[in-house]
Amino acid sequence: MLQLARECGIVTVESRIETVGGKDVLLVKRFDREKTNKGYTRARMVSGLTILRADEAPGARQNWSYPVLVEELRRIVEEPKKDAKELFRRVCFNVLISNTDDHTRNHAIIAKEKSWKLSPAYDLTPSTPISLERRDLALDCGDQGRYANAKNILSQHARFLLERPEAEKIVNDMKAQVEGTWYDTMRAHGVAEQDVERIRSAFVYPGFSL
Repeated sequence: MLQLARECGIVTVESRIETVGGKDVLLVKRFDREKTNKGYTRARMVSGLTILRADEAPGARQNWSYPVLVEELRRIVEEPKKDAKELFRRVCFNVLISNTDDHTRNHAIIAKEKSWKLSPAYDLTPSTPISLERRDLALDCGDQGRYANAKNILSQHARFLLERPEAEKIVNDMKAQVEGTWYDTMRAHGVAEQDVERIRSAFVYPGFSL
């Protein structure tokens, strides 16, 4: 999924797959540490949960919202237009791969020096809910709440500092990219045919275009 996200133009963590003890292991490079001659430096990092002043309890998630998150993000980061557009791309990608585990701790901002910016994407997981008509993200993403649907995420495009035509192009281009490359990307990275078929329904599910 990290590779597929890169192919969609999303900034992700550095990663690679290694074989250890006869098993495939995903290695993900930490982006909040940097090795220097004097040891490791540590970057400041704040999760989306903290940015939203939210809570993880199921009954206290009224602040779990991408439109609210992007407005808070715009207030904090050095390049608000750039990071707002990047977050919109991630929302779209999450919808297209049915990543329903996009909770607030899976988003963050980082500052290696003075300025803050959106961190690389680091936890992207497809899921296969039974419903083909409606799937929900963990956060509200538009006028229809958490509904993982193209019209819903486009409904709040202005808060991501995007004109409607630009937002539509992002959605359409990313849909075409995921639809056309997800299978080959997975097979190229060693995913077995049986496993690929098991999660086929995660990608560009029918409800996306309703």
